[in-house]
Amino acid sequence: QVQLVESGGGLVQAGGSLRLSCAASGRTFSRYAMGWFRQAPGKEREFVSTINWTGNLYYADSVKGRFTISRDNAQNTVTLQMNSLKPEDTARYYCAAGGYGADSKNYDYWGQGTQVTVSS
Repeated sequence: QVQLVESGGGLVQAGGSLRLSCAASGRTFSRYAMGWFRQAPGKEREFVSTINWTGNLYYADSVKGRFTISRDNAQNTVTLQMNSLKPEDTARYYCAAGGYGADSKNYDYWGQGTQVTVSS
């Protein structure tokens, strides 16, 4: 059984930082992209960042220069370092794996999400 477990969410003031981690178990994703999406109340799930199996990084324009994604294939984990957080970053953040690109429909596996709240 495949499981993705996120951690690291919380409440932070604008300008602050958080580090999200996602640990995968049940299979290895070294040959697939792993990434992060987010969903704010009343909005659709949106792409945040992904890193593919060759280490290529992709970011949504809204987070470029502020967020950094990384992965450890040996540990089957993906991490999202979020700096200079803004209130508009407030959302539930989901780890995704087993897919590719920025379309959430391409991903087979999802975590339960971790809440990030940025106060102004």
